[in-house]
Amino acid sequence: MAKVILISGSPKKEGNTVQSLRRCAGVLELLGLEAEIISLAGKSIRSCVACNKCTGSGVCALDDGFNGIADKVRGAEGLIVGAPVYFGTARGDMMSLLQRLGKVSYSNDRFLSWKVGGPLAVARRGGATATIQEMLMFFFINDMIVPGSNYWNMLFGKNPGEAMEDEEGVRTIERFAENVGRLILKIHG
Repeated sequence: MAKVILISGSPKKEGNTVQSLRRCAGVLELLGLEAEIISLAGKSIRSCVACNKCTGSGVCALDDGFNGIADKVRGAEGLIVGAPVYFGTARGDMMSLLQRLGKVSYSNDRFLSWKVGGPLAVARRGGATATIQEMLMFFFINDMIVPGSNYWNMLFGKNPGEAMEDEEGVRTIERFAENVGRLILKIHG
């Protein structure tokens, strides 16, 4: 069964970002795909230190839980990442994870190539578009496939649960998840 990994970059285990990814996972599962959500809450994902020890081994030298996440992404056909907006951009640990994931893939077997997915952002008010653009750069430089939706993959809300009240945002990410799933099924069907 084809699998999609969904990664929440929120420090809140039950915040708007993970709730948004649960909606995406539900759509993927209705299409017959397996969906697994990984939360960065409680983790301390460090930035790449450019040691290049991953080159040839495919294993990052930093021992902070990253390698387990990378292994799951390696074995999946899709990847959706969600980040809350902090001061107009994605949280640092999400970007650290994406940069290290790209480094490990690029320096080895390029396992990210042809995976289907993309980012979504959850904001109180501003910065959602910049956050999506920041995360999109990871998908494009790693030769990944990013389907569209009927609007940008952003939801608005501050307190946990408020983003689920953003009806247009929820429709947008559900359509995006559907497009991710359908494309994976066409490629791997």
